[in-house]
Amino acid sequence: MDVSINDSVTKLPGVGEKRVEALEDLGIRTIMDLLTHYPFRYEDLTVKSIEDIEDTEKVVLEGVAISDGVVTHFGRRKNRLTFRMNCDHVIVSVVFFNQPYLQNQIEAGKDIKVFGKWDSVRKQLNGVKILPQVAEGAAREAIYSTSKYIKQGTILKLIKAAWEIYHPYIDDSFPQPFLKEHDLLPLKDTIYLMHFPEHEWELEKARYSVIFREFFLYQMKLGWMKKQIKQAQAGLSIDYDVEKLKAFFASLPYELTNAQKRVVNEVCKDIKSPGQMFRLLQGDVGSGKTVVAAAAILAAKTADKQSALMAPTEILATQHKESLDEMFKETAIRVELLTGSTKKKERDSILEGLVDGTVDCIIGTHALIQDDVFFKDLSLVITDEQHRFGVNQRKALREKGLNPDVLFMTATPIPRTLSITAYGEMDVSIIDEMPAGRQPIKTYWIRPKHFDRMIGFLKKELNKGHQVYVISPLIEESEMMDLENATALHRTYQEILGPRINVGLLHGKMPAKEKDDIMQAFKDNHLQVLISTTVIEVGVNVPNASLMVIHDADRFGLAQLHQLRGRVGRGSTESFCILIANPKGEKGAERMKIITETTDGFVLSQKDLEMRGQGDLFGKKQSGIPQFKMGDIVEDFPILEEARHKASLLLNSKVFFESEEYQLIRQEVGIEASHLFVLD
Repeated sequence: MDVSINDSVTKLPGVGEKRVEALEDLGIRTIMDLLTHYPFRYEDLTVKSIEDIEDTEKVVLEGVAISDGVVTHFGRRKNRLTFRMNCDHVIVSVVFFNQPYLQNQIEAGKDIKVFGKWDSVRKQLNGVKILPQVAEGAAREAIYSTSKYIKQGTILKLIKAAWEIYHPYIDDSFPQPFLKEHDLLPLKDTIYLMHFPEHEWELEKARYSVIFREFFLYQMKLGWMKKQIKQAQAGLSIDYDVEKLKAFFASLPYELTNAQKRVVNEVCKDIKSPGQMFRLLQGDVGSGKTVVAAAAILAAKTADKQSALMAPTEILATQHKESLDEMFKETAIRVELLTGSTKKKERDSILEGLVDGTVDCIIGTHALIQDDVFFKDLSLVITDEQHRFGVNQRKALREKGLNPDVLFMTATPIPRTLSITAYGEMDVSIIDEMPAGRQPIKTYWIRPKHFDRMIGFLKKELNKGHQVYVISPLIEESEMMDLENATALHRTYQEILGPRINVGLLHGKMPAKEKDDIMQAFKDNHLQVLISTTVIEVGVNVPNASLMVIHDADRFGLAQLHQLRGRVGRGSTESFCILIANPKGEKGAERMKIITETTDGFVLSQKDLEMRGQGDLFGKKQSGIPQFKMGDIVEDFPILEEARHKASLLLNSKVFFESEEYQLIRQEVGIEASHLFVLD
């Protein structure tokens, strides 16, 4: 009979239909899934002395029972089992709730070992379980993720059974020299020690081995994906005119920052190389990503190639058009705007220009991916706020050309920790420096009781002719409550400010056209105050807006607060952000303190990641961040870096692709024999 580590758990004794369903809910289908269902913590089962333990600490006490167990019933189906034990001449009361069956294990004069929670006031141990009296052995117990359909003891029993039957069939894909080089345990030893450790050092080594393995294999898969993208889709080598690019930069009324120069060089190098560019450009609000996009567009134009820039909304697309027209006024580049609002006559003219090549760059919304949009020679695709588009939408635009270079732009600062995992298949460029002369936004945190004082400050800004954003509280569970909050706040501000001030309202339930109209009215100063939920657009440019007020700011993460704050400070005027919050806990107060101290989006996003976790930062559904069994990309970042470095070295070495000893790793990564041509 063939036995495999990939056998179904149904091969184990005692696993019937119901148990299979319960295990599947935990992601366990095969024997290997079961053996790698690692504990998430371990109970310390070392026997402690009463003098060494603290109140509410979970401990093991050992002594002699000096009374039999007595069961008392109270309430409906409730009972209490009590007895006393002598622990080093200290008499301790032990109480078990709703476990009357333990009475048979308690006998006066006999040794007993109990695990429970210590109550120092009552000198009482609230028992969890009675431990067997065994010789010196494991001093800790593994605790597993369970569900209401399957208990801790059942999982441990199944793991023990799986180990006994299947451990001889565990193959290690990592060769011995590789294990030695990285101080890793063989897979078989790793699995055993994760479940049944005797010493702390064994557990630490096993844990490190698990984390390195999963980070390394993930980075290998990402690296392989990137290699395939670059080699299977040979891009366009665009031989652009360097002198024309230099002349363009000289014509700008400002000098690029060192970060912008570095990123322009990275993008231009990609454009010139024969491989397809697949690059993510990260830059904080106001860091100057648009000029990098402009340089790429101009480079394509100097080689008689076309570009397309897709933005998520009409107002952002229009803003990009205005910015590029201003930058390109000394050049012969023809830039056009194509959105759902473009009139038919103008649309027909633009479409004709794209086909005959007289339109060099098209900027637009989803309108760019309509079936009747064709290009003469599309070589560069730029997507702004790329996470706002679906994979198929981004793909549809790329397919308008023949493997065009692709540049994704985002103003959402993503910590390097995350970009390595979430965007590992792309090259990442970061503009981590602000243009000279840009004034930092002054941020203040106030309690709700100071609302009236804040209104006084808001009126002063309005009297100067400036405009104000007001963000309503965030209720994550209910978009309808978000709307109710925003509507109530709109009434409040309109009453306070009176008929002389026009107060607008923006929320997620509005049709896209209505949202764009309201934003345009605010941009044109027909509205002086805009009450909004968090739908307020990233990148919207209203230089006259000098104040951002955020209600219940402690409900937001740092990264989100920073994004909202970035709506102001876009002109030369001094700008402010006021956070109104009454945080309940220390973490909320700490977030308020941190955001008032720094305007660096990358610092804030890293802090947010540390405080809230990777799923919360992006939202679990859209994060794209893999959920590792053991590794934590924040806590274990040094291991992630080491694994990434090793994966990169291997994927660029002949030995990896040719040597027999790496065959199992190649299989695990998904590299077939027919792919062994990929060395640069």
